Amino acid sequence: MFVSVVLDPGGEESARQLSEILATYGFEKAQRACWESASINEKTLAKLKQDIDRVTDYYDSVRLYQYPVEGTFAITFLLKKSWKRIVIKPPAGKPRSAR
Repeated sequence: MFVSVVLDPGGEESARQLSEILATYGFEKAQRACWESASINEKTLAKLKQDIDRVTDYYDSVRLYQYPVEGTFAITFLLKKSWKRIVIKPPAGKPRSAR
């Protein structure tokens, strides 16, 4: 699965720790606050989230953009030390034809 992680750390220490964790998991830095991996699975992603929990506090914000998640696009985010998930499904109705 492809996962993009966007960081908005509350301080320098958590920024450093988050960067180290992402590098350990094989993520590559795409932009200043954005890391990407195209080769992570659900089990590893769950472990990554636990490691992120360990080094973050109430003031840190982390967003994970994931595709595919059961055929959909998902945004998982950590806000105020709580994980939430938004799943974006394709619109109902006829599938679009190839152009």
